[in-house]
Amino acid sequence: MITILSFFIFSSCDKTEISQETPSYISISEVKLNTTSNQGSNTHNITDIWLYVNDQARGVYPIPANIPILQGDSTNIKIFAGIKDNGISNTRVRYSFYKMYEKDVALFQDSSIEILPVFNYISNANIDFENFEGVGTNIDTTLKSDIDFVVNTENGNHFAEAILDNKNLIFECATEDFENLPQVASPVYLELDYKSNHIFTIGAYVNYPFLIENKSLVHVSPKDEWNKIYINLTSTVSSAIDNNSIKFYINMLRTDTTEDAWVKFDNLKIIY
Repeated sequence: MITILSFFIFSSCDKTEISQETPSYISISEVKLNTTSNQGSNTHNITDIWLYVNDQARGVYPIPANIPILQGDSTNIKIFAGIKDNGISNTRVRYSFYKMYEKDVALFQDSSIEILPVFNYISNANIDFENFEGVGTNIDTTLKSDIDFVVNTENGNHFAEAILDNKNLIFECATEDFENLPQVASPVYLELDYKSNHIFTIGAYVNYPFLIENKSLVHVSPKDEWNKIYINLTSTVSSAIDNNSIKFYINMLRTDTTEDAWVKFDNLKIIY
């Protein structure tokens, strides 16, 4: 009985000491994305970091984050970029096209170290992009569209803009055809910078030998300020067995008969 009681007392003391250990802190106020000239713009919407400390998973944290770490001395930090899949808050995932950020840091109890993770695209990513900075575009309006888009400039940056007034109802533009997108659940994403006063749809036209299938994928809500969305195309592409080609579109249908509907968009990327 005495032995059991002694074990309980010492165990309780151990737990108390552990719970009172003073942590170190890792502070992350922002992250950045580096791109090369053949990868398009460095805009991003990384909302979370997935943290590993000495190869042990420590959780997912929204940015900005101040993270307590019960670890001292030299410590290996690995950070993966997290996004909102399809712009939905409850579908937060690691973005497979950004490389892991890694850093060895010296941690000290009751002190904080600031880390600025800089991410890059993985080296084997295929990126087809349109940023409207060159002559001509690889995006064009479809036969459904009542209007064309125009290329405008804001703070030195070029972007596309489409405005549906009270004489027009539909705007639609599409990418070029992609003939050899990977399947078997290989990741495929569409990235898009946008702002709008009206809901619009991102979808796909799947071209089969004897028909074209229209797949409406994501309805994008209006945003007053520039926003980036990551559209997960993986299941759409993988399920399109024996397709000849696939192209992706932006479609806006004006539902208000009195107010103009407009959308501005930029840095459209198809990544696989």
